[in-house]
Amino acid sequence: MKNDFRVSFSFLGGIALVIMSEPAVYSRKNPFPATLKVHEPLCGEGSVKDIRHFELCLAGSGLTYDLGDSLGVVPQNDPELVDEIISILGLDPEEVVPTPDKSEAPLRKALLEKCNITSPSRKFMKDFAERADSDEMRGLLEKERAKEFTAYVEAREIVDFFIENPGVKMTGAELTGLLGKLQPRLYSIASSLKVHPDEVHLTIARVAYETLGRKRKGVCSTYLSDRAPDGTQMPVFVHAAKGFKPPEDDSAPMIMVGPGTGIAPFRAFLEERVATDAPGKNWLIFGNPHSKTDYLYGEQFEGYKASGKITRLDLAWSRDQEHKIYVQDKIKEAGAELWKWLEEGAYFYVCGDAIYMAKDVDDALHQAIAEFGGMSAEAAAEYVEQMKKDKRYQRDVY
Repeated sequence: MKNDFRVSFSFLGGIALVIMSEPAVYSRKNPFPATLKVHEPLCGEGSVKDIRHFELCLAGSGLTYDLGDSLGVVPQNDPELVDEIISILGLDPEEVVPTPDKSEAPLRKALLEKCNITSPSRKFMKDFAERADSDEMRGLLEKERAKEFTAYVEAREIVDFFIENPGVKMTGAELTGLLGKLQPRLYSIASSLKVHPDEVHLTIARVAYETLGRKRKGVCSTYLSDRAPDGTQMPVFVHAAKGFKPPEDDSAPMIMVGPGTGIAPFRAFLEERVATDAPGKNWLIFGNPHSKTDYLYGEQFEGYKASGKITRLDLAWSRDQEHKIYVQDKIKEAGAELWKWLEEGAYFYVCGDAIYMAKDVDDALHQAIAEFGGMSAEAAAEYVEQMKKDKRYQRDVY
């Protein structure tokens, strides 16, 4: 890969000397401006989901990534939301204010690129409670009411506090002094460098919802989906995964459970195995609402199945029939085969929703091991713990 060398000039006795310094090293602290090359919808018309495929160019960055790694994307806030906050407070968008990263910037730029304006912090609410003289907010800040505090702020963005309390005013500097830093978002990488040199692919669901009668937007997912046309340069960095990697032995079988956007790392795993002609068996378990509109990368996976690169493919369509079918149901149905693969040394991977799916899949795994391994629940739990110690059970859940 090409690297960007820094060039400086020095003059000695009227002679210009060119000094080559070390190439730029890109990282979380110094993200690389990757160019967005491809942005495509993955769901068909009429889908209840809005999932997109993105391809970014890393040429010239020197960045590489391994299977299982994530890409950090530094987003920008919604400019409409930024302008609404400035308007409500009657502030000057060009006022130079301090930013959370210890620098200074015009207010609008600070709110757009530097500040977290969607997730109110305890620091912000404590200050606001005093300005609004609100006993309700003060009470929610008490330690024993932590759950109530979380529910309160999760339903609100910074703008809501000013809408609900129109008498409260702040200067631009006071506002940015109370806001946290706009954080990058991490997305599982959905590509293999062996197949896509100098590129990184992402599988991202556009987040949009409503609370308190207002429409909300996911900060980074809508930045990418709505406000970043092809050719946009966006700051990115590679975040290495510590405990989510394919087997070092490419002959080892893999069982991959990835519903929805959880499919991303397994697309990468499979691309690499196909590219290297790895001998290991591959079992993919994927789920989404409808087969016609929500089969992410379906053509690619069906091609792998037809060529024998995917040994077994189980698809769980939750809304294609009256009775909902999820990936954990497919695991239960295939319990005997699952146990056979595990005894052959298969690695078991799960990626996706942490709140419901991952727990249900874990329960189904324990049940299959107990039933078809002829074990008690306690013995099955010990078997699973040993899988974890051997790095044969890995999860990337969020």
